[in-house]
This record gives sequence, structure tokens and C-alpha cells, in this order.
Amino acid sequence: MFDLGQLERAWEVVKAAMPPTPAHAWPLLSDRLGATAVVKHENHTPTGAFKVRGGLVYVDRLKRERPRVPGLISATRGNHGQSLAFAARRHGVPVTILAPQGNSTEKNRAMRAFGADLVEYGEDFQAAREEAYRRSETSGLEIVPAFHPDLVLGVATYALELFRAEPRLDVLYVPIGQGSGISGCIMARDLLGLTTEIVGVQSTEAPSYALSFASGTVVATATSDTLADGMATRIPDPDALAIIRRGASRIVQVADAEVADAMHAYWTDTHNLAEGAGAAALAAATQEKAKLRGKRVGLILSGGNIDFDLFRKWVAPDVSAIASSRFSVSA
Repeated sequence: MFDLGQLERAWEVVKAAMPPTPAHAWPLLSDRLGATAVVKHENHTPTGAFKVRGGLVYVDRLKRERPRVPGLISATRGNHGQSLAFAARRHGVPVTILAPQGNSTEKNRAMRAFGADLVEYGEDFQAAREEAYRRSETSGLEIVPAFHPDLVLGVATYALELFRAEPRLDVLYVPIGQGSGISGCIMARDLLGLTTEIVGVQSTEAPSYALSFASGTVVATATSDTLADGMATRIPDPDALAIIRRGASRIVQVADAEVADAMHAYWTDTHNLAEGAGAAALAAATQEKAKLRGKRVGLILSGGNIDFDLFRKWVAPDVSAIASSRFSVSA
């Protein structure tokens, strides 16, 4: 798809807008897994998630090829929309984002703050996505898909940073939503000539890629009812599936309860906040810890954009009671 020179040029585009994110080996997480755990902190980007890299590279290419593009339109559960809004604002390009009704309130606020014209539509991501395509046909706005080669090239820059800092990783766990993140990791690994095993992670409540990986063809699901909204995909992208089947060893499914435990582990062991999809890699590694003893394990913390109500439910259920107790005044 791309060569190493193109990946390095994409990294220069990303670096002009944001610094590299850290990769830390956390001792408490390592103790938890019985392996050396190296976390790539994509929760430390300007939008709080890895997708900003893809948006920057996509919009950069678009503006070079079509300087007068009238605007962009796309669908998202949050991080993709923030990415496009952040990147497009740098180039003065308007963005319309469709998000499903009942989407994360805080992700919606963030998209608007980055400059997106946000429209809530449909009951899930797929419905919002189909409406975005319909509107692009009548509005003249450029449709930005959830999976595109430029998006993969952009997000592959985090894998380039990680693999150059940690070339001896035995295995890397990567969450799967629409597939750009894991595809970017596969691309960077292969271009650098490394042998790291790459394992995808999906929710048991949204297992479309896992089912498709096993069957060898696209398998859609009727629902995607996971609280880890970054993995709430019903219909896999065929191009992403082809890359994943070619370059990943397997896909691990994790339940919402396992994701919640992993979010709590990140909070206690590293004092980092992970959204559901961001914690999925740790949840999968914990599930497979018997296989990992003594290995060097990479974990993609893909984002930290979680609503406070869900944080209280999954990570700190007693936070309200603690706060009330701390600030109460005795009679």
C-alpha cells in the first residue's frame, strides 16, 4: 500500500501538529501480567485519541490535491469526528459530522469545540454512516469514510514511533473499531521488517471483525451494544478485513466487564484514564496472561475520551459517595 518513505513523510505531517506520544513500561501493569508491559499512550494526543493522526494526513493530502474543497462530511462515535475537525480547522475547511442519537455527550461537545457542525442521527453508527453518505451526494461535501488508505497511513505513525522505540516487542494488542489502527500497526511492522505478533481485540457485544476473521468473509452483526463505543462496529470494512487477516495472528473478544476491570487497572497502576476501546488491549492481554509470561508485550491505549458518568460506573463507582463524604460539614 505504502513504502517506508511515505510513512516517514506522513509522520512529518503529524509531527508538525503534535509531538510524539510516549511509550512507557509500567511496573505495576507488568506485575499484573507477569510480562513486561509497554503502553503506547495515544490518550495523550491533542484530541485524546489516535485517530487525529489519520485526520491530519487525510486532510493534508486532500488540500494539496483539491485546494478548494468545499467541506467534509463523515460519521463517527466521536474520535474520528474530533480528528477530522481538528485537522480541517488547521486548513480552514468546514466539517459536518453525523453521530448516532444518544452518543457520548462529552465527545459531542468536543467535536463541536473543535469546530464540527454536529448532527445526531440514527440509532447506531451504521445508521449515521449511511445518512452521511446520502447527504454527501446532495450537499457537494467530500465524504470521509471511517476506513481509507490515508487514514491508515496517518495512524500508522503511532506504530512507527512505538516500533522504533521498542523494536523487540513479542506481541502487540490493538483494539479494532473500523480497523485503521490495527491496519496501521501491521503496515509499520512489515515496513520495518519486524516479527512482532499482532493481536486484534473486539468486544463480545460487537464481534463483527472477529466473526469475519474466522470465516474469511465479511460477517455483519445485527447489533453492537458494547459500552466500549470505539469498538461498536456492525459491518467490517472489506479492505480492513483483508489487511487484518493477512497480518494479525488472531482476534481476542473481551466482555464489557473485562474492559471495565482494565480501565480500573490503568487508573490504579498508571493514573491514566482509558476509554473502553482504549482499555481493550489490556483486557485481552489479561485474558491471555498465561501465554505472556516473560514476554515483552505492547498495549495500545488508543484513547481516553470517556464520559464522566461512564467513568463513575466502570472505574470509580463510589466516587460520588467519597466526594459527598469529603466535603460534608458535620453539625
